[in-house]
Amino acid sequence: MPANQGPFPRTRFRRTRASAALRNLTREAELSVNDLIWPVFVCAGRGERQPVASMPGVERLSVDLLVEAARRAHGLGIPAICIFPYTDPSLKTELCEEAWNPDNLSNQAIREIRDAVPDIAIMTDIALDPYNANGHDGIVRDGIIVNDETVEALVKMALAQAEAGADILGPSDMMDSRIGAMRDALEAEGHVNVTIMSYAAKFASSYYGPFRDAVGASGALKGDKKTYQIDPMNRQEALRCVERDLSEGADMVMVKPGMPYLDLCREVKDRFGAPTYAYQVSGEYAMIEAAAANGWIDGEKVMLESLMSFRRAGCDGVLTYFAPRVAQILNG
Repeated sequence: MPANQGPFPRTRFRRTRASAALRNLTREAELSVNDLIWPVFVCAGRGERQPVASMPGVERLSVDLLVEAARRAHGLGIPAICIFPYTDPSLKTELCEEAWNPDNLSNQAIREIRDAVPDIAIMTDIALDPYNANGHDGIVRDGIIVNDETVEALVKMALAQAEAGADILGPSDMMDSRIGAMRDALEAEGHVNVTIMSYAAKFASSYYGPFRDAVGASGALKGDKKTYQIDPMNRQEALRCVERDLSEGADMVMVKPGMPYLDLCREVKDRFGAPTYAYQVSGEYAMIEAAAANGWIDGEKVMLESLMSFRRAGCDGVLTYFAPRVAQILNG
């Protein structure tokens, strides 16, 4: 940074902090409702609410109640929701056929929300773990998560979601070449305006536990996901993955988890300039909620500060379970 300020007392940084008006004038980043994507969980049934014990305040909702939640989100000005299914264990198989069933829970929810709340953007998850008897994001053969066969399945899943009316596809599987395969298939089938937000830098993190509870993958998972998710120590590899996904046709990229990887958020935005997002994952959410419930922190202030950190780090938006609460605060 060039030395373009004089010595004290000619330069006093506290001058621009002296009042709320001056602080507002000199603020370098802003947090708005337009920066929020709300991850939601859908379950079978009607009028069904299922609290997620490890994520206080988060519930799985049946499709009819999820439609109501989407209406509420749109009314708050939240531009997008992201749907994750809780699949009945009886539908989980080793080949994950339910993933591209046109009438699976996710696709039902997409269609009903699209009809009821046409102006909200609907994002989906593309990975096989909610449908996999082995709990993995890919198909397992002899204990190995196979890449190319998984990509074929993911393409079928992507097309089913696009046909149902999804606006944003979120491949979270971390298989090699899946973005290019999906983009080619979408173009061939006429889904030229369906966007892809790639989980381009998704790390093999310990912060995902509560999410796996929410989608019912915890008990099914055999082993870990280290052969396809990125080593948390590998910054350069993460950047190479982002570059690859953009070259294959990703419209937006994501860093996951969020706050522990803010250095990657900043570098991705500065290096590539593409629309960049972070996922404030379930473990991050649960830690804030637990500390707030114990009176150790001011939950509302920490919630807002955590989201400000993403904007300061260069993110264009953030997936956060706090989205409705934050929107209410920001809307006054």
